[in-house]
Amino acid sequence: MKINIKDDAQAYLADKIPAGSQVILTTDDGSNKYSSLGGSCAIGNKFQLVILKAADPNFTIELENNAGYDMHAAPADEVYLGNGLNIARWHSGLALKDDSGILDGALSVVDWRNVSPETEAERREAMKTIGTKIC
Repeated sequence: MKINIKDDAQAYLADKIPAGSQVILTTDDGSNKYSSLGGSCAIGNKFQLVILKAADPNFTIELENNAGYDMHAAPADEVYLGNGLNIARWHSGLALKDDSGILDGALSVVDWRNVSPETEAERREAMKTIGTKIC
């Protein structure tokens, strides 16, 4: 699968993601260990770029890109990612788009290189708290 990171988005990401970094594109809907956002209103319309120290074996779909990132996605997320996948500047941030339109107009960038993952119980508790505020 290919993703085009447009020039303006590459410039935006230059000081956030070091060249050659291990990056995953994943949903931010509580469905994976990188997200504690919960609630049915977030399914399939909230995404994030997560910077990792090392590859995550659950993210096996290579996202060939023009920015030099070692980028992957999870098979479960592939259903949300269509043809013409790209990241572009959008207002003061980033948007994830494909040929169908905007998938997420507020694509976040999260650095997990120095984060200690939450336990499953901690993540579920955070999801309950955040979920009541977003849906």
